Amino acid sequence: MRRGRLRVLLGAAPGVGKTYTMLEEGRRLLGEGRDVVVAFVETHGRAATAAMVEGLEVVPRRTADHRGLALEELDLDAVLERRPEVALVDELAHTNAPGSRHPKRWQDVEDLLAAGIDVISTVNTQHIESLADVVLEITGARQRETVPDAILRAADQVEVVDLDPQALRDRLANGLVYPAERIDAALSNYFRLGNLTALRELALLWLADEVDQALKAYRAEHGISGRWEARERVVVALTGGPEGETLLRRGARIAARSSGGELIAVHVTNPDGLRARHPDALDHQRTLVEQLGGTFHQVVGEDVPRALVAFARASDATQLVLGISRRSRLAAAFTGPGIGATVIRESGDIDVHMVTHAAAAGSTFSLPRLGGALSARRVVAGFVIALVGGPLLSWLLVALHAGESLASEVLSYQLLVIVVALVGGVWPALLTAVLSGLTLNFLFVDPTLTLTIAEPGNLVALVLYVVSAVLVSTLVDRAARRTRAAQRAAAESQLLATVAGSVLRGDDAMQAMVTQTREAFGLTGVRLLVDGEVRAADGEPSPDDRVTAVPTGPRGALELHGPDLAASERRLLQVIATRLDAAIEHGALTNAAAAAGELAAADRVRSALLAAVGHDLRRPLTSATAAVSALRSPDLDLAVGERRELLDAAAESLDALAALVTNLLDVSRVQAGALGVTLAPVDLADVVLPALDELELGPGDVELDLADDVRPVLGDAVLLQRVVVNLLANAVRHSPTGERVRIAASSFRDRTELRVVDRGPGIPPERRDDVFTPFQRLGDTDNETGLGLGLALAKGFVEGMGGTLEPDDTPGGGLTMVVALPTAEEGAR
Repeated sequence: MRRGRLRVLLGAAPGVGKTYTMLEEGRRLLGEGRDVVVAFVETHGRAATAAMVEGLEVVPRRTADHRGLALEELDLDAVLERRPEVALVDELAHTNAPGSRHPKRWQDVEDLLAAGIDVISTVNTQHIESLADVVLEITGARQRETVPDAILRAADQVEVVDLDPQALRDRLANGLVYPAERIDAALSNYFRLGNLTALRELALLWLADEVDQALKAYRAEHGISGRWEARERVVVALTGGPEGETLLRRGARIAARSSGGELIAVHVTNPDGLRARHPDALDHQRTLVEQLGGTFHQVVGEDVPRALVAFARASDATQLVLGISRRSRLAAAFTGPGIGATVIRESGDIDVHMVTHAAAAGSTFSLPRLGGALSARRVVAGFVIALVGGPLLSWLLVALHAGESLASEVLSYQLLVIVVALVGGVWPALLTAVLSGLTLNFLFVDPTLTLTIAEPGNLVALVLYVVSAVLVSTLVDRAARRTRAAQRAAAESQLLATVAGSVLRGDDAMQAMVTQTREAFGLTGVRLLVDGEVRAADGEPSPDDRVTAVPTGPRGALELHGPDLAASERRLLQVIATRLDAAIEHGALTNAAAAAGELAAADRVRSALLAAVGHDLRRPLTSATAAVSALRSPDLDLAVGERRELLDAAAESLDALAALVTNLLDVSRVQAGALGVTLAPVDLADVVLPALDELELGPGDVELDLADDVRPVLGDAVLLQRVVVNLLANAVRHSPTGERVRIAASSFRDRTELRVVDRGPGIPPERRDDVFTPFQRLGDTDNETGLGLGLALAKGFVEGMGGTLEPDDTPGGGLTMVVALPTAEEGAR
């Protein structure tokens, strides 16, 4: 019997349209004459989805009783008896009710496929077993229903039903996914824009990996070994050296340039099992690979270049990243072509990137030393040429000598002296001059094979050899000194330019200059002390190092660990010390400017306070004074009712005055950072209900939605009640007549949110920060709404409890104030 085909519609999250697409496909197949039935579809009350079911044959569901609840499940036996060509089965990850033939719906689907029935089903990213822990990390929601990856990978067709995350949020806000009472909590928790974007990426990457596996299987089946550039695979070769981090970051950037690029790091070890020279660095690089989203591999190979190329081909790599050799030119000349050259020759159609780095042939920045003009290497090379080239030249001249003229021999030895002088300087040149004169006398001047200077001309020739060697080597030495001085001047200019730029960059200037100083002078460690405290440090000094202190101004000192510095280096160091003093002064001025900014803000608050107090406090005070004066006036004969009205007016004015003064004191405490907060587990119902009583609000004014699973928050009950009172009063004041304010709460990960929702005019996005500014009422001119401190106090109280208060749009119009506080730990109460 032919096995049925499984087609799975994969969605990033609920609401993207998987069920709708499945029903749409069923109607299309029905129109083509296929026998299609709806085995199980869950519409979730969505009208558009329910409308798609019409016209399709629906197999009646099976009813199962579980703890007094009637649960509807897929009737597997009925579908098998009906034996359609195609069965539409929704929610592949669903857990069946107890007593069903199988515990999972995907197992029911397996029976349908075994019976030769084609199945179209749906599943969300969070229900894929291998992604469950990643989804938990992203959303904070643990998934109890999952489908094994093997089931999905065995499907004949997997398609992603894609929808832009913001479009999904818009559908949710318009009530097309969940009922109205679940919209706010869903938007602020699982359906956050960042969550949806990450889930969408997970779905696409999982499908891309599935396609990649199918591609590999096809190539293996058809014996295709060539490279197919379906997507970029970048292999980075690691040696365990310090350049590894640079190579990995470069490889990650190359992989990121193409959608779905893959980063692979590989380290080749010798077959003797010896570890890398820098195991700690290699372990650090392994961690970095994982942080960059790549994979780390270790292979054994005696021929490192060929092992790298073989691994790259086996991984179907398109790019191979290597660091340039850390060997010097002399070492490269004696040991032959390096790994990079061999890899380039063997790579074929794999692109190879040779990346320079700080460790390449000792390329770390340092200042050239001003010691001798020529390096020791050049002097040694001069002696080698003299000792090897002299005998070779003599052998050649003896073989070719014919006749009495010595011109060619003299000029040849003179050329050798000049060459040695150009390479090694004065001492190799003097040695060559003396040996050349003696050899010329011994081999070519009669009597030959004797060292006699019978003719004055021979002595003159020897002296001329020595003089020419001294002159040429002197010129070479002077040129070398000028070259070394020019190199040092360029290095000093580079160092000073870096230091000057570091001062302009601000806070990181001191650390940058300390690092540059250690590298430039070859020190083991450098520390910058400001007012006796370490402000910046670099390197790992040894207890045996020499310590030198260089003042950097009245407040700082530079502590150097390492060899003593020459006079020329101390002169440059003094310039750096001056720059460091400027950086220290810059930091002090920055701190002073910040303090001045805070004072200016306080002055603005005081000015606003004086402007507001001029009217808002005077109004209730004037009203109370007038009422009391009327009661005390002997000229007025007041009736009992009139006296009661005046007393009520005075009491109301004094209450308003007390509330204003309380708010002023509270806002001053918040701004001064002197707010007293006592944190303890608080049940939201214990603060919301008293707040309603205080404002005398009832069911006709407020709709409560405090679910049973909302966890207590960690907060101050008194301050939190003041927050709720202020937010409720503000929401009720701006709500249209007849519209109720809604209070809802939900817990998400380690946070619990309280949402106060109104249907008022809302606040433009560009003005939302202004609502939390003291004495701002966003254009209110009736002067009957207080000082504009309510939301400022609410924000200060919430932040004092370690939470946040943010404005958000109400779906359909209005403003939602979201209070987010840490959830109290279980058992804390």
